[in-house]
Amino acid sequence: MTFVSAAVLLFLVLDPLGNIPLFLSATNKVSRGRRRRVILRESLIAYGVLIFFFFLGNNILDILHLEQPSLGIAGGVILFLIAIKMIFPEKKSYQSEDEGEPFIVPLAIPLIAGPSAIATVLLFMRSSHLSWMVLLLAITTAWAGSTLILVMSSYFRKYLGDRGLAALERLMGLVLTAIAIQMLLNGIGQFVAIHITNTPAKLF
Repeated sequence: MTFVSAAVLLFLVLDPLGNIPLFLSATNKVSRGRRRRVILRESLIAYGVLIFFFFLGNNILDILHLEQPSLGIAGGVILFLIAIKMIFPEKKSYQSEDEGEPFIVPLAIPLIAGPSAIATVLLFMRSSHLSWMVLLLAITTAWAGSTLILVMSSYFRKYLGDRGLAALERLMGLVLTAIAIQMLLNGIGQFVAIHITNTPAKLF
């Protein structure tokens, strides 16, 4: 795994294009001038959550006694399921029922820092050979790209339309499917190398 592949993988998992309709729906009662501030605030909260799990990820996984191959296989399965949902999306709405603006839920959690993004961050810290500084930069880069798209969500929806956003999301889902399959195969290969052939496992 390289810096670029880590950043692209997390960006795909964050799925900012797929979140645009949900963000616009959840902030439809917020004034246009304040909407960007709300989205930026929620993105910063989500970033804090991801960084929290990034630095405590190894401790959490050690407590659960999870080995690297099992984490790689689980990560591949999770990413594959995410990719399938991106290719065949379900209609969801997070429109707020009250007059206030959304806070933490549902924008920061789970739309940005959801289970899939947290699992990806844990996978980075556990199985990548990159230094923690490079991984942190990759996470920050992916988050920044996702945040930029969400902040400009109104423009993306105006110029691309719902069909354009759906097409791009499906394309991202196809790319994520290939990454998920490769991750799953790597995890299986690591398991075979450790428990069957007793050869050193190669990090993906």
